Amino acid sequence: MARKKIREYDSKRLLKEHFKRISGSELEIKSAQVTESTDLKELVDKEPWLSSTKLVVKPDMLFGKRGKSGLVALNLDLAGVGAFVKLRLGKEVEMGGCKGPITTFIVEPFIPHDYEFYLNIVSERLGSSITFSECGGIDIEENWDKVKTIFVPTNISFTSEIVAPLVATLPLEIKSVIEDFIKTVFTTFSDLDFTFLEMNPFTLVNGKPYPLDMRGELDDTAAFKNFKTWGSIEFPLPFGRVMSPSESFIHGLDEKTSASLKFTILNPKGRIWTMVAGGGASVIYADTVGDLGYACELGNYAEYSGAPNEEEVLQYARVVIDCATADPDGRKRALVIGGGIANFTDVAATFNGITRALKEK
Repeated sequence: MARKKIREYDSKRLLKEHFKRISGSELEIKSAQVTESTDLKELVDKEPWLSSTKLVVKPDMLFGKRGKSGLVALNLDLAGVGAFVKLRLGKEVEMGGCKGPITTFIVEPFIPHDYEFYLNIVSERLGSSITFSECGGIDIEENWDKVKTIFVPTNISFTSEIVAPLVATLPLEIKSVIEDFIKTVFTTFSDLDFTFLEMNPFTLVNGKPYPLDMRGELDDTAAFKNFKTWGSIEFPLPFGRVMSPSESFIHGLDEKTSASLKFTILNPKGRIWTMVAGGGASVIYADTVGDLGYACELGNYAEYSGAPNEEEVLQYARVVIDCATADPDGRKRALVIGGGIANFTDVAATFNGITRALKEK
């Protein structure tokens, strides 16, 4: 399982799109995404509610504590949203020790509310843990004693009896609504291969649940069976992480092929570099380097699989070899080439590509 964070916009989009399919009822979520290329006039034509209601705007950059950091603006009109975005778009901020520019915002209706609930679902080895509190919001950590957690084993029906401990202390007038919401969200979580989902908070609007703030992670190894249900999904880099030209080149190759071509530079001055076939094998090779005491010398993480052709492997190997041999300092370096069991990859073709790249060097 590979847990990949997605933007809040996509988390809410997926929940809204599939909530009705699963429960038969509509989840009245409205949200819009704003980036450097967004034309606000065109966005209003697509989302007319932007010009007729008060709005909330905040960065959608995979980091939390936006409210406590002064990065959430409430009760604005569209002009106010435009001014807020213009002032911060592309500007570097520091969050959790990481620095990076803000490139993406999410805009939503401003929702006055009385309730703030907390919901968290995490996929674990033998099932999922579900955490709920009726005291959600920015002070959830200070009210952690009011949080309740249950564990739902894999392949067990998520019945009212199982969810009962989470909602036992809720007022009767909202108890069944919250219970049904948790059950539908959990079904959506499982159906779409989420690995993590958090709403902090969600509230009630006209008696119906409404997520105000949401985070999500997907199991990207399940993309092969979810490409239709996920739609156009983006897996952004962690906040503060910027691709090098070499990583960007491999990422571009990966986008254009049905194979998998992954490359991350860990230490540009490292003396041990890997080029490994197979996702599992690539992790084992990297772990072994660390286990032998050379983690600080590991230059990269690299993985190719899914039957890349000879030309793709040639271009891939050129980049890995160029990075491994860049800026020579007189110390010996190692390039570890290997892999696991090939299910349907043409090993001869891949090694022809690697051999050609080595001969060129």
